[in-house]
Amino acid sequence: MAGHSHAKNVMHQKAKSEVKRAKIFSKLAREITVSAKQGMPDPAFNPRLRAAIAEARKNNLPRDRIDRAIKAALPGALDSANYEEIRYEGYGPGGCALIVEALSDNRNRTAAELRTIFSKQGGSMGESGSVAFMFTRVAEIGFPKTAASADSMLEAVIDAGGDNVDSGDFGHIVTASVESFGAVRDVLEAKFGDSESAKLTWHPNTLTPVTGEAAQTLMKLVDALEDNDDVQTVFGNFEIDDEEGES
Repeated sequence: MAGHSHAKNVMHQKAKSEVKRAKIFSKLAREITVSAKQGMPDPAFNPRLRAAIAEARKNNLPRDRIDRAIKAALPGALDSANYEEIRYEGYGPGGCALIVEALSDNRNRTAAELRTIFSKQGGSMGESGSVAFMFTRVAEIGFPKTAASADSMLEAVIDAGGDNVDSGDFGHIVTASVESFGAVRDVLEAKFGDSESAKLTWHPNTLTPVTGEAAQTLMKLVDALEDNDDVQTVFGNFEIDDEEGES
């Protein structure tokens, strides 16, 4: 009777977990470097860098990795790389739309890799602008639940010129227009302290239900895209039942 070693399975799962964490750390560090290059290397004067560091800390990126990522953005840094922000668009199984944001030092390599991933997982990569019209670009600012009551946060968001706030056990997620992003964030941080996250995101205008085998294939496509070293974030307009996503 064939058997298996529980210890080996645990080691295998741990190794997979370590690889995944290393990828996450690498992407967080890359965002910090790009943020520092596009502004000042001091988070006190660079909101994007401040948000990148906050996200890194939330994901337990070591302090020395954060410091190295900032130093890599300084002129003359030996480990400096020129990363380009690129947006890719495409379609997934079930007819849903996907937007993929990447930071790449080789546009041709990244495009080829993502095109292959789309093709292998039942999707197709489109031209720039092919699906972006199905989304709205908005700013999202996150605060911990303890920062304020739901009513106090809503009142402050309205006064600051924000659009809306979703409050719950997860905290407070404030949305604002891209144009008012900086001003709204600064006002709210002055009132409630540093935000937990602050980023630009894509909100779908309508949702596309995806079920059955298409839902399973779609999840594999999203996982494969997120596993790519150059991909930072994947956005979609799909709606999948929790049981579909877990089966």
